[in-house]
Amino acid sequence: MKQWELHCSRCSAKLPFRYQDMKCTCGGTLLVNYDIELVAQTFTKSSLALRYPSMWRYHELLPIHDPSHIVSLGEGWTPLLRLPDWENKLSLKRLWIKREEQNPTGSFKSRGFSVAVSLLKQAGATKAAVPSNGNAASALAAYAGRAGIQAFVFIPMDCPSLIVDECPMYGATTILVDGFIHDAAAIIESGRTEQGWVNVGTLKEPGRVEGKKTMGFELAEQLDWTFPDVIIYPTGGGSGIIGMWKAFKELKALGFIHCDMPRFVCVQEEGCQPIVDGLNTSLGGSPSSVCNTASPPVGDKIIPNPTGMRVPNPPDLELLLSIVEQSGGTALAVSKEQIAQATHSLGSEGISSSPEGAATWAAMLALSSKGWLRPTDSVVLFNTSHAMKYAKLGTSAAIPIIRTYDDFMLYRNI
Repeated sequence: MKQWELHCSRCSAKLPFRYQDMKCTCGGTLLVNYDIELVAQTFTKSSLALRYPSMWRYHELLPIHDPSHIVSLGEGWTPLLRLPDWENKLSLKRLWIKREEQNPTGSFKSRGFSVAVSLLKQAGATKAAVPSNGNAASALAAYAGRAGIQAFVFIPMDCPSLIVDECPMYGATTILVDGFIHDAAAIIESGRTEQGWVNVGTLKEPGRVEGKKTMGFELAEQLDWTFPDVIIYPTGGGSGIIGMWKAFKELKALGFIHCDMPRFVCVQEEGCQPIVDGLNTSLGGSPSSVCNTASPPVGDKIIPNPTGMRVPNPPDLELLLSIVEQSGGTALAVSKEQIAQATHSLGSEGISSSPEGAATWAAMLALSSKGWLRPTDSVVLFNTSHAMKYAKLGTSAAIPIIRTYDDFMLYRNI
C-alpha cells in the first residue's frame, strides 16, 4: 500500500496524514510527504509512457489509497502550445502557453478538486463547502455532484454571472456574499461545525495542492523531462505555485531531472497585490498598494476585478514568498488595461484566455521590456481558464445574497 505522511513547510515537523486542519502548531502549512523509495518502484519514465493521458497517470504521488475512490471527469494532460512568432518578437529561446482552460470545468481548478473530492469520498464525507472567486466553486460543484456529495459554494456577489449560474446546474447550494473571498471563508468557518461542512478552501485540506502539482509533472514530461527557465503564473491563494514547486522537488528526489528549478513569477492585478507588496517589503522596499479587505474600494481607488487573483490574504504568504525568492523569481502587478489588451492579443493567437491567463501575457511583455527575461530563457505561461466564463450576463435572481452566517441560516429556514 502507498505510504505518505504530512510535513510542515516551516519547521519540518512530521505528522500522520489527515484530511483537514493543514496548519502546524508553528503556523506553517502541512503538505503531503511521500515514501520516494516506494514510489520509485512503479513510478518510472518507461511506465508513464504507457499510461492514459490524464493527471491520474501520476497516481503514486497522489494520496488516494483505493482507485475506486477516485472522482474524475477526465482532467489533466492539457496542451502545451509553442508560440514561435512571439519567441522571435521578444527574443526568447522558447515560449509556451499551458492551456488549462481545456480542463473539464473550463479551468485548472478541475485538478485540485478531482483530488480534494476523491479525498472526501475516501474519508466518507457527505458535505463540502468552499469560498471562491468563481472557478473553484464551479469545480467543487461538478466534482461533488459526480461523487454524490453535497456542495455549498459561497461566492462574492460581483463574480462572473456565468460561473455563478453554473454552480446550481451541478446541484450545489449556491450563495452570493456581499464582500470578498475572505468574507465568504468566514461564513463557512462560522457554520462548519453546525452544518457538518468540510472546508475545502485553499490550504484547508491536502487535495487541492496535490491536484495542482500535476501541472508541474505534466510540464516536465511534455518538455522531455526538463524544466523551463521561467514559469509565469497568475497567483491568488497560491496553491498552484506551492503544488508545482512541490512537484519539481519530488521529480528531483526521484532522479528524473537534474537541472535548476524554474524562476517563478507571481502575477497579480493592481489593487490587490499582497505577494507583490510582500516581496517588495522583504527586499527592503515598501508596499506599493494595499488591498482593501473590509469592503470594496470606492472613489478613486483601484477596484480589483473579481478574478482568482483577488485574494487579499493568501493562506501562507510566507511560503509563497519563500518559493519566489528561492527560485530567483519575482512578482508583479498588471493593470486592468494591460489585462484587456493581453486578452485581445491571445485571442488573435486563437487562445480564449481568462483575465488571469491574460495577466500572465501582460506580465511577460512587461518583464521582457524591462530585460528581466533573457534571450536564453525558455518561458511557460499558464492560461488558467477560458474567456467565455467571464462574459457579462445577468445573474439569476434566484440566488440569495448574504453577509454573514446568520443570514445563511435565515435563508435556509425560509
